[in-house]
Amino acid sequence: MALWLVQEVGVGSVFTKEQLRTAFDGVSQVDRRMRELRDNGWRIDTNREDPALDPREHRFVRQGLPVWEPGVASRRATESVPAVQRRAVLMEDNYLCRTCGIGNGEAYADGYGATSQLDIARRQVTMPGGDTKVQLVTECNRCRVGGRDTGCDLGAFATALAQLSAYERKMLSAWMEQDARGFNEVEKLWGVYRTLPASARAEVRNMLL
Repeated sequence: MALWLVQEVGVGSVFTKEQLRTAFDGVSQVDRRMRELRDNGWRIDTNREDPALDPREHRFVRQGLPVWEPGVASRRATESVPAVQRRAVLMEDNYLCRTCGIGNGEAYADGYGATSQLDIARRQVTMPGGDTKVQLVTECNRCRVGGRDTGCDLGAFATALAQLSAYERKMLSAWMEQDARGFNEVEKLWGVYRTLPASARAEVRNMLL
């Protein structure tokens, strides 16, 4: 499949699910097998990452490890997170996606078709001293696909913290202590408004006149 993407599709090009299934006629769970390439550094976008795509289209964005070479895929498999460590990370993160806050098996509020599935993601974290470490974090399958290149600079975070007022620091500290943030009614309405189409947003603005 990796060779098919490189030789027949080409980096930057769009292909459909039908083309994929035709190319690998008779192969079971071909969509899942394609998604597994992402664990080897391949980037294959859907319309969730690239709104210009149709729901049945994919874009081959980046080539990853040459998994067709003997031993490459198996070496990558040895890097998987051990079960004991996986459970520890899930427990530390309160069994919630640290990006969107959803729990395992829950439905997405925006109507995204599938229910959530929690997984372990690797995050590049730059420490205040400049050293970069790979740390583990819990993410749902949806956020993990969209944020594979996400990182965090704790030095920049500390700089931003220093700019906060005493009240803002106290408020942020309370959210961290509770590991949750409450939203007032205005913030909830703003969140809904942001998801509306342009014509619907105009109607809502007229409501406030």
